[in-house]
This record gives sequence, structure tokens and C-alpha cells, in this order.
Amino acid sequence: MTGTLKSWLLLPLVAGVVLSCGTKKNNMTTKIDNGLTPQEKQEGVFTPEVMWKMNRIGSSALSPDGASVVFALTKYDMAANKGQTALYLSPVEGGDPVMLTGQEENAVSPSWSADGGALWYISDRSGSDQLWKMDVATGHAVQVSDIAEGIAGYGVAPSEEKAYYLKRVPVEKRLSADIYPDMAASKARIYDDLMARHWDYWDEGNYMHIFVADLKDGKLSEGVDIMEGEPWDAPMAPYFDGSEIAWNHAGTQLAYTCKKMTGVEYAVSTDSDIYLYDVASGETRNICKGDEQPLDPRLKRMPVMPGYDKYPVFSPDDKKIAFRSMRRPGNESDKDRLFVWNSEDGSMSDLTAGFDYNASNVVWNGNDELWFIAPIAATHQICKVPYRPAAGDRPHYDLLEVVTVTSGDHDINAFTRAGDRIVAEVTTISMATELFGIDPASGAMTQLTDVNKEVYDNVKMGEVRKRWVKTTDGKEMLTWVVLPPDFDSTKKYPALLYCQGGPQSVVSQFWSYRWNLQLMAAQGYVVVAPNRRGLPSFGQEWLDQISGDYSGQNIRDYLSAIDDVASEPWVDRNRLGCVGASYGGYSVFFLAGNHDKRFKAFIAHCGIFDFDSMYGETEELWFVNNDYGGPYWDKSNAVAQRSYANSPHKFVDRWDTPILIFTGEKDFRIPYTQSLEAFTAARVRGIPARLVAFENEAHQVFKPQNSLVWNREFFGWLDKYLK
Repeated sequence: MTGTLKSWLLLPLVAGVVLSCGTKKNNMTTKIDNGLTPQEKQEGVFTPEVMWKMNRIGSSALSPDGASVVFALTKYDMAANKGQTALYLSPVEGGDPVMLTGQEENAVSPSWSADGGALWYISDRSGSDQLWKMDVATGHAVQVSDIAEGIAGYGVAPSEEKAYYLKRVPVEKRLSADIYPDMAASKARIYDDLMARHWDYWDEGNYMHIFVADLKDGKLSEGVDIMEGEPWDAPMAPYFDGSEIAWNHAGTQLAYTCKKMTGVEYAVSTDSDIYLYDVASGETRNICKGDEQPLDPRLKRMPVMPGYDKYPVFSPDDKKIAFRSMRRPGNESDKDRLFVWNSEDGSMSDLTAGFDYNASNVVWNGNDELWFIAPIAATHQICKVPYRPAAGDRPHYDLLEVVTVTSGDHDINAFTRAGDRIVAEVTTISMATELFGIDPASGAMTQLTDVNKEVYDNVKMGEVRKRWVKTTDGKEMLTWVVLPPDFDSTKKYPALLYCQGGPQSVVSQFWSYRWNLQLMAAQGYVVVAPNRRGLPSFGQEWLDQISGDYSGQNIRDYLSAIDDVASEPWVDRNRLGCVGASYGGYSVFFLAGNHDKRFKAFIAHCGIFDFDSMYGETEELWFVNNDYGGPYWDKSNAVAQRSYANSPHKFVDRWDTPILIFTGEKDFRIPYTQSLEAFTAARVRGIPARLVAFENEAHQVFKPQNSLVWNREFFGWLDKYLK
């Protein structure tokens, strides 16, 4: 335990199943609408203001009997500059979703009790984030935990006799005021090793730890820190994802993910492992490193697993643990293999050895089959694979056949299963997250929720076309082309090349509240979104190509895509723009000096500008070591030297096009200084440029009013130079 369709989507609705948008609580109906104004309805344009009125479905969970699904729903108040999250309950067979929690609280991370009669969740109703339990039949809720300063996550054991909760604890002294008590006013942080900072926060000696506690008489006791004194996080930084922790069904063991390293070793390695904690003995062992369990000779047959090992899931009989594993250390975008560890014989097995795609969201179906999500051809689908032990004493399994269950142009981002029922969180380029029922036998999908019906009924979306573009090395590249609403092929439109970040992140049927392709199209732009080299869902070879070759084939892929679409009579070649964030921001900076007069406007968000300074400024050094090929001072490394020779700042003398640059001052992944360097270079060279720096944002822009400012600057810049 842890968190209206249009005709072009090609996902048919089953008559009578689509829910109305009324909700009932205590015999009162609360309408799930979006609060569009009469003017917004009349204009029918998808604007940033309309987008921020959309309801956002968060984590969902199917009840044990498969009859109901609980989900979190967040609404944003632009004036208050914040959101409010409530829990809703929806019948899978159809009917109105019922609002379970009220406006006086934020309620998140719902999960079901073992008997399906109650819901566990985190609420801030009492002033801090605590664990609560609600009786589903009556709606009566009680506070279960009372942990000082609140909890950051939880997991209730299926036996419901134990639970874990997450909390930061002080382990090491980093602040000068702690080291020198007589200097209480000092604000210095003191370090002897990496990593001084991560993602958007400084390491101040506090770490996320797992506490195991008793559940008795409806109350959660103070827990035992199962990592006491350990200077590392579980779940792992920087995302602290509760899905990295799992109870066994008996409630006697806890599996968790951790990277038990510090300093430079932590900064250059991705070697996390799965640890197994025994509640009765208090002992912990690493199931991914056989040489750490000398008392059990069977475990010595397991391979040493040097990359990411994450997201453990126990089989129903508690004899096996499924998890995701990457083979190569230091490569955060290696293939996510589906592994199973068998506690009976200590064997470790790769179930997807013959499957060239990642596995995520792993769910057991009985003890002999596993279901998971895989990115396939710029979509995300549900797949299944059998579990079959190897013959004899071999630690590996035979190559198993993976079956793709679902199909269509959509992203299935998460799902839960109960018996023969599946409920999934689904998006498309034209639809924010909605819940769908999925038939496990046929893969047929039925829409269950319609929480943004008012938007889809009143605002026009553009047509999404799938286009295969020939690359310079003779391959076919899938490119999404999003057309403006009311597209007229006899007119000419400005076009935008969308450069994806990551760099190893698929341009799929995603819905984003930060880089929304439909929002760009709604302002009158043709959007060109290629799945260039370096993106998953087209096999590992396609994905790997970008590492050590940022300025190579993937850049040529970008230009192939925009040139191909710009050849259409309905695109104005003289009004092309190029936009992107993170690696997409790097792409913008590089293309600014290598675009041969194609573009009339550039926009870069948190992009990499100077490879030399980036190496010393970023925090996760495994990323630059893998993607650049190594550090800038290694003159004998040909791959690295080629990367640094093609750093965008080396081509500033060729810049000739207006550029808008966004950055967040709390961004430690690609520090804001990279954007400052680019802005300085542009202005000194006399290039029209604008810098927008957000004091309270990191690598992305999340706060409502910041987002509207971002969008107004974004489209204002494009309109100025492309319209």
C-alpha cells in the first residue's frame, strides 16, 4: 500500500459507463466542474488560464473486490497560488464518484484496508501530515498517527498489525551552528565530500528513514528507525518515492530500495540495491549482492548487480520478490529489466531478457505471472510475462515470451489490479489523466472518470497526427504533429520544433501542465515533436545512441523532423521556432549556433550551455560521466573530448536569433548559472534576449502563478517573433 474523450483518441466508450460529473457526500451533491467563465466557454480556446482550472487526478487504487476505485483529485486556486487535494470514490461499474474528504484538509496517498472496508491515507487536517483511516460505508475518519512534525509517507502491512512511516532524521552535522554552538548566528554549511546538494536542496545532515511501528487499537505507535545512524535515504533522493518500499503479505518482512554510499562514490554511481528487513529479528540483508550473505551459500549464485535495483514487489506467497534492475552502473537510463529473486533457492532471474523495452509498475497476478507497463513506439502499454523457474540448478530463467495486452495511441501511466479487474491512469496528448477499466483478457479499455468534461465540451483541441520521418542515416522516426484547432490546410501556420528533455525521456502520448503540446497548438502553432535518437520505446540501441554524442545524430534527427514538416504547404518556413527544457534546453542552445538560418525564435528552459562548468556545478556525476563520456580534464578520452568540443558555448559566435531563457534559482541539476552564462553571451553579442529567473522554482515550474507568468512570457516571445 502506498498513490470527455474525443473521437480521434480511438478509445471507444461503453454505453452507460461514463460517469456524470456530480459527486455526493452526506446526501449533498458537489459538482466536479472546472469553473470556466462564460467568456472562456464562448471563446473556446485552450489557454494557460483554462489549463490551470483543470482537475488533476493523482494516485488511484482499486478495492480488493474490484468494485470501487479511490483516487486523489487536485484543484488549484490561482488567487491563493496553491492547490487542494481531496479523495473520491468511484464505482467501477458506473455511477457518480463520491467525494470522501472535505475542503478543510489535503488528503493524499490513499490505499485500501485488507478487507476493503476502510481507506488509509495521509491528511493535514490536524496541522501536520498524519496517517488517517476512514470507514468507507459511513465516511467516518479517525487520526491514526501522531508523529512529531508529521510523516512523509507510509505503508500498512496487509496483516494491519504493523505499518512503516517515513521521516527525516538528523544523522550528521553540516551546519556551522551545530558544529560551533557559540556561533549560533552563522549560516555556513560545511562539507568534506560530495554531494553537498541534490536536485533542489542542500544536504544539511538529515536523511529520510523508514520507521516500523505497531498498529494497535486504531493507533500507530512511535516507530523503530530501521536505518538508525545510517547517512543515506530510503526511499532514495531526490524523489523519495514510496513505491520503493513494500511489505510482504504476512507483515513480517519489509523490502526497500537504498543506495548505501556517500560522497564521491554516491555521486558517480547508480548502484542501489534491494534490502530485506526482518521485523522479528531486526536484521537487514542485501538480496542483490550475494557476497554480503555468507551464511547462505545458495545466495552466492546470484549475479552482482551494479546498476539501479528498485521497486520491490512480493509475490502473493511471499516466496519471491520482483523488482526493476539496470545492468550498467552509472547509466540512469539503461534498460529497466524485470527481475525476480526466489528466496527458496536464492536464484535471480531476468524475465525480460528477450524484450527490448523497459518494465515498470510491476504487479503480480498470482504466483506465476507478472504484469507491467512498457514504453512501446512512443506509447505506454500494459504487458504480461509468465514466471517459470529454470530447469535444474541454474540461477537464470529461459527466455520468456512477453505479451502486450493493450494497444492504441495512449499512455498507461499506472494501474492496480484486483482479481480479473484492472483500473489504469491514462493520458493522451489531448487528454489529461482519466481512469479507465481494462479487460485483462482482451485489453479493451473503458473510460470510468470524466473529471474535465467542462473543458473538453467547451474548448477545442487540435488534431494529433502520427508521422514517420526519414532520418539522415536512413531510419524511420516517429514524430507527433499537433495541428491548431480548426486547422485549414489552405493557410500557412508558424511551426515549433519541440525538443524533449531527459535526454532519455520518450515523447509519448503524455499530458503535461508544463510543456503542453495542445496548449502550443491552441495559440496557432503547428507543433513538431520528434522521437529523436536517445529516447526509449524504440529499443535499447536507439536509446543508447545519444550517450557521448549529444551534438550528433539526435540533432540531425531534430532537423530532419522540422525540415520534413516545414515542406508542407501549410507551414510557413519563414516562421519557425525551436523550444525545449533541460536536454531540450541544451538542444536549443546548440541549435542557436548550428541551425543554418532555419529558426526565427528560440526558447530554452534550464538548458546546459557550458559543458566544462556544468561538470563542476551539477550534483549527480554519473549523469555527465555517462552522457559526456567523462570529465573535461581527461584528455585521453576521445568520447569526452568530442563532447566538450561541441559544447553550445563554443558556437556563440554564430548566434543570430532572438532567444528567451528561463531558469529556476533552486535548480541544482542544471544550475541557473548555465542560463546566466547563455544570457550574458547573447546580450554581449547584441542578440535580442530575455532572462526569466524564478526565485522559488527548481528544474521545473510548479507554482500556479509562476506557471502563468512562464506561459505569458513563452507565448509573448513566440508571438513577437513568429507572428
